[in-house]
This record gives sequence, C-alpha cells and structure tokens, in this order.
Amino acid sequence: MKNLSFAAVLLAMIAIFGSSCAPKQGVTTDINKGSVKGNWVLTDVKFEGIPDNAKVTVFDQAEAKCFIGSQWTLPDNAAMGAYTLNSSDNGCAPASQKIVWSLFKNGGVTQFQFKKLFTGEKAKNVTEGYRVDVLGAGSTMTWRANVNFEGKTAAIIYTLQRR
Repeated sequence: MKNLSFAAVLLAMIAIFGSSCAPKQGVTTDINKGSVKGNWVLTDVKFEGIPDNAKVTVFDQAEAKCFIGSQWTLPDNAAMGAYTLNSSDNGCAPASQKIVWSLFKNGGVTQFQFKKLFTGEKAKNVTEGYRVDVLGAGSTMTWRANVNFEGKTAAIIYTLQRR
C-alpha cells in the first residue's frame, strides 16, 4: 500500500513539474491592458469568407492590405496612441492617425476599441469608433473583425508583432 501511495505522489509531482516546464507560446488569452500596450507592427491581414483579391476598406481609412506594415503605438499614458500607414504600394497612401484606445469586455471576449482623434478634438466628444476581438496578445497579437461582405458574415484577421 505504501508503494502505491508513493507512486501516486511521485506521478502527481512529475505531472506538476512537467506542466510548469511546458514551453510558452508567447500569446496569452488572458487579455489585459498590460498585454496589449506597447509598439506593434501589423504584419498580416487575412480574410475569411472574402476573396483574397477583394478591396475592403477598414477603419474608414484605407484598403485592408494597406495596413500591412503599419506601426501601432499603444502606450499606457491616458490611453492615447497612434497608428501610421507606411505603404505606398498598390494605391496605398501613407498616413498617420492619433487614437484613444481601451479594452472592452463583451461577454467572454476582450475587444480592442479605438476612436480616431483629429486636431482640436477631445476623445469625450468623439462618438464613433472601432472594435475588434482580441484573440491573443503577447509577442504576437491577433485581432478578428466580423464584417458583412455581400450580405454574408465574414471576418478580417489582423496579425501584429511586438516591436
């Protein structure tokens, strides 16, 4: 009986030790401001339910593919930030946009939300903004935006890398 108890304890210790040494994936699903703040580069845009060659304007700014290579600055100070579009390929126009950002909990989903700020505007006076689901954040952050495309539900998936 002692051997059986000893074996059970030993197996439990091995299981605990093994799980604590498991490699980390660099992405957390426990999304909080600390895991989102920082400097990011948007590295990829994928479509689900939308043809790859479709021209889809996002954030009332530019075609989705124009955001590839964009720099996102999300500091912790008063939630002010900015993004900069760098590409001039395929009709894209370089642009810089000040934003105010925060996280919003919608049921069990964390959403990244932001409002554009133009010269002289105060965030409290801006009523329009944007929300994307945050699927994970760490060294990589993934956003998912559900959209309506030709009368059907589709999605745009954004991948950002921490700088």
